[in-house]
Amino acid sequence: MTGVTGRVDAAARGQTRIADRVVAKIAAQAAKEAVEERPADADAPRATVTVHRDTARVRVSLDLAYPCDIGRQCGAVRRRVAERVKALAGMEVPEVAVQVERLHRSGAGTAPEGSIR
Repeated sequence: MTGVTGRVDAAARGQTRIADRVVAKIAAQAAKEAVEERPADADAPRATVTVHRDTARVRVSLDLAYPCDIGRQCGAVRRRVAERVKALAGMEVPEVAVQVERLHRSGAGTAPEGSIR
């Protein structure tokens, strides 16, 4: 049995590569966590990423409840995705594009207040 007699420099050991699909799953989960009120019939958020070295550019597609402050919700998603990808994958996220696929009315199926049918 032979053993290693000396220490190997970090540069000679190689590097860890995190697959794009793993980063996409982290981003999708972070987007789900960031949305305050998810409609019951909403699809789960989806994310696609482009990774170059230690940088990830993320595109997230999601459904939101309506009415809501769409700008605030999208800002919360951007912040949460960037911080979770940084914390879990160690990648900088200079860009998070948020695409709202659908708006779901809150209380769908109920008549608006004050209306008579």
